[in-house]
Amino acid sequence: MISNLAYVHPDAVIGANVTIDPFAMIHNDVVIGDGTHIMSNATIFPCSRIGSDCQIFPGAVIGAVPQDLKFKGEYTLAEIGNHTIIRECATVHRGTAEKNTTKVGEHCLIMAYAHIAHDCILGNHVILANSVQLAGHVIVDDFAIIGGMSAAHQFTHIGAHTYIAGMSAIRKDVPPFVKAAREPLSYVGINNVGLARRGFTKEQQEEIFDIYHILFVEKHNVTKAMEIIQKNFKDSPIKEEILAFIKKSEIGIIKRMLKNPSDENIAF
Repeated sequence: MISNLAYVHPDAVIGANVTIDPFAMIHNDVVIGDGTHIMSNATIFPCSRIGSDCQIFPGAVIGAVPQDLKFKGEYTLAEIGNHTIIRECATVHRGTAEKNTTKVGEHCLIMAYAHIAHDCILGNHVILANSVQLAGHVIVDDFAIIGGMSAAHQFTHIGAHTYIAGMSAIRKDVPPFVKAAREPLSYVGINNVGLARRGFTKEQQEEIFDIYHILFVEKHNVTKAMEIIQKNFKDSPIKEEILAFIKKSEIGIIKRMLKNPSDENIAF
């Protein structure tokens, strides 16, 4: 149902069973998938693509032009995947010429007042808690959870299945499967609770733990730790994902800055 009090540009493409509440604004060059609900006072700017069965809450803004002085009006997109929820006053900006698209994956939860800047790429099942701020070009992989009021520096990469504590300053890449907290942001163990919830076996969790023990706890530099891991661990998808993430990192990964016995006190 589309309210007579909503503004919907005649060139917008609206799917079946879409609900648009009073005072929502849908501009031209917008595509909204089947079953999506756009609530009052949400604004969907041109060049936005919203999937099916999404919920866009009041005050949310999708597809505004980037806050980037290099942006010269080039044609870029903001994409929201299926089944994603954008809560009150969250903002997702369009991409720039560098990557062309800002993308939020499927089954994501973007809580109130979060900001996703130009050229960010979020995977599936990502959760950004209230007021998380992502600068431009941030990558967040599948199933990552970022606690409220955290901020990610531009070009940082947050790995899959990570958990980052609230009010964190994310200045370095956060490798997959870990928990990160403190200031400066540090490794504080593996995300064993999240991994167990998502079906990782005890053996897989132990493999992750052992790899990160070498990387973060034993007194090796990153290059030496990676050599030990490559040599002493059998090939597996987990090993390859961790090593590939570290090799790809351009700004470096977080460290274990504070030595705390609780970081190693994990029951599988």
